[in-house]
Amino acid sequence: MNFKSLKNRIILGILFLLPVIFLLFLYPSTNNYNALDIVKTNVSEISNFKSDVDGGIKLEGNLTVLGFLGKNPNERALPALNLKEVIYDKFKGFKRFQVVILVPNGSESQVNLLEKELYQFDELKYWRFAYGHEEEILNVFKSLNSNAEINKDLATDHVFIIDKERNQRGRLDDRDNKEKEKNSPVYPLYSYDCIEVAILKNKMASEDMRVLFTEYRQKRKGNFNTDSRREQDLKGKNEEI
Repeated sequence: MNFKSLKNRIILGILFLLPVIFLLFLYPSTNNYNALDIVKTNVSEISNFKSDVDGGIKLEGNLTVLGFLGKNPNERALPALNLKEVIYDKFKGFKRFQVVILVPNGSESQVNLLEKELYQFDELKYWRFAYGHEEEILNVFKSLNSNAEINKDLATDHVFIIDKERNQRGRLDDRDNKEKEKNSPVYPLYSYDCIEVAILKNKMASEDMRVLFTEYRQKRKGNFNTDSRREQDLKGKNEEI
């Protein structure tokens, strides 16, 4: 066997082994990822809210991005457009995914104006507005874990991730790697500010929503390990949820 033939075989062997090695590195990361934390359980159901959806709207059984646009939703077009472009457009069509915006009764005309703004870009098949009494909206908000506040018009720029079991999802530890290396105090991420596009893109869309969809996909396949959660990174710190 001459040198040129040996060299060609070595190159072919390397080309064959590289994908195999890559998959071996990838395998543990796809099966041992950290699930998205449950930061609050038993979020209030919204089945009593009115909507134009046949059969009404429910949180149970759906992966929901929940928002509150208040009495004048058209005045909050910016956070609504950011939410649509960064989150809704990326995940629309996924099984059981929905964006639900709670608004008080009597805000229908304002909702119609906002819908015209949103409809300029796409049909909102998985985006729903639900109407309720002010007390009902406040009860839903109070059932959430939040550092954000809802204003007197029942609005906030923050949205919340709710899973199929009506658990609120987020991060018990939102520190970045540098903060962890410095042993900075632990702080959570309960909601996502729709004014901050970077948070929607880099935290909610690229990481947290993707992880939650992966969790449910693995549950369907029977591969999900319920013991694998981000709170393991807290190193024994107890968080009240």
